[in-house]
Formats: sequence, C-alpha cells, structure tokens
Amino acid sequence: MLSAKLLTNFNDQINKEIYSAYLYLAMASYAKSIGLDGVANWFNVQVQEELSHARKLYDYVNEKEERVMLTAVDEPPQNFVSAADLFEKTLSHEKKVTKLIESLVNTARSEKDKIAEDFLQWFVSEQVEEENNAALVLRKIKSAGNDSEKLSAIDKELAKRSMD
Repeated sequence: MLSAKLLTNFNDQINKEIYSAYLYLAMASYAKSIGLDGVANWFNVQVQEELSHARKLYDYVNEKEERVMLTAVDEPPQNFVSAADLFEKTLSHEKKVTKLIESLVNTARSEKDKIAEDFLQWFVSEQVEEENNAALVLRKIKSAGNDSEKLSAIDKELAKRSMD
C-alpha cells in the first residue's frame, strides 16, 4: 500500500511520462515535416521509451493494489525552428523530468517507503542516460552548424536508433 501523498505523486509522474511521449511525438512530426527522417525516428523511439516508463510506474501502482488515475494530457508545443531547437527543448525537458523523479524519490524517503524508494532508483539511472543522450545529439547538431552534409550524416546515424 502506498501513502496517499506517494500515490498522488506516482499518478502525477505517470501522467508526466505520458506527456513526454506526446511531446516527443510532436517533435517527431516536426522533424518528419522538414525531411529529417532520422531525427523523427530518434523521437519516435523516445516516444516508446516514455510510454514504457509510464507503464513501469503504472504497473508498480497496480502491484501495490492502488488505482492509477489518468488525467488530461496537455497539448505539447507545436512550433519548432530547427533540429537544434528540438534537442535543446528535449534536454531542457529531460532536466525537468529528472527533478520530478528526484522529488518522487524524496517523497518516498519522507514517507519511509523504502520499497518505493528502491524501485525508483531505476528511474534515477534512466534520467542520467536520457539527459546524456539528448546532450550528445545536441552537441553533434550544433557542431554541424549550417553544413547540410554534416546534418544529413547525423540524420542517417539517428535513423539507426531502435528500442534496446
């Protein structure tokens, strides 16, 4: 059983993970519309990752015999200006998610729920990876600058990304 506060926070995080998938789906659509199919692929894989994160949290709440409460998903931004803009926004978003996960861990700790705290350590590690992946792609895109050949090479590299 989860405390009321922890249950509320888990439900909030599930909804935030679903929003993340929705955001990345909007970004994939933008990338596809400007001919960056590899970038679109990178974001489509990210959509699946975010949904798997939501599902992992969802399953945990159900295993604790609690009820998941889904809320409306906010509309994601629609206006982007470049591949670099996409990854700047992605890195910023992942940093926000990291803070949310840290807050959830702190709530588990304050509620003295060691099992929930241990469960959440996977998400802490995952956020390190998420931020690093976004930062790496952003650095590559920025280093390409306005060189369309370099951007095309990066796009081809991102087309190879798949769910592990």
